[in-house]
Amino acid sequence: MGFGCNAAGVTGARIIDSPRERLLAIITNNFVPCNGRFPALIAVITMFFAVVARGAFNSFVAALLLLTVIVFGVCLTFISTRLLSKTVLKGTPSSFTLELPPFRKPKFAEVIVRSVFDRTLFVLGRAITAAVPAGLIIWIFANVQIGDSSILKLCSDFLNPLGKLLGMDGVILMAFILGIPANEIVVPIMIMAYTSGGVISEMGSTLAVRELFIANGWNGVTALCVLVFFIAHWPCATTLLTIKKETGSFKWTALAFLLPTLLGAVICMAISFIGKLIM
Repeated sequence: MGFGCNAAGVTGARIIDSPRERLLAIITNNFVPCNGRFPALIAVITMFFAVVARGAFNSFVAALLLLTVIVFGVCLTFISTRLLSKTVLKGTPSSFTLELPPFRKPKFAEVIVRSVFDRTLFVLGRAITAAVPAGLIIWIFANVQIGDSSILKLCSDFLNPLGKLLGMDGVILMAFILGIPANEIVVPIMIMAYTSGGVISEMGSTLAVRELFIANGWNGVTALCVLVFFIAHWPCATTLLTIKKETGSFKWTALAFLLPTLLGAVICMAISFIGKLIM
């Protein structure tokens, strides 16, 4: 379910009987790329990696690379689950028993109603709670000036050394931070910051966005680090609120935030270091 929405994947973990294994599923769910991250993943892959192929092979290479990124996320899920199982969530694995229920005539109306109320409206409510204040914050960062610079530019400049250490830059890190309400707006925030715009706009042509990114210092290493960080960084606000609701604990919510972020940062630093050696 996490491939559709990580928040829905967290609520879907209710079916796991073991509290320990339910926590493992909830905390590591974010490594699975949700539907909100796929447009950005596809865009970055198309602009910086699939472009080496021509004609019909372009789509094939893009699809193959996207599959590789997805498998990478699944592998991180297995690795982090193993790590947690050996440390903070030690325990004996429960046995798996699959019991087939008696067959009954489907009640389509009841299934639809329960799905809408138990999952769809629940997740939408959490999304609205996070999105409304976040939208105001993004507008303030982009439009309020301190001296000759916007708050967004000042924060991006402040984060630039850390961004360079991770193989990216301050604008990219700020885009991820301000994009916590929804992963869909991370790339549009980058475009807004690079163009010094005041509002978030949709991505234009892939070629124009690629030229904009390259003009602002992007290269293959930068794009690769962005892909990795899209897979391994903090969950969106809706997912975090859902984790808090499902676990009832700030401790497990904080762990769900820190685990992918730290793992993604370490991998990005390694990629950046190797990239500098090669280039």
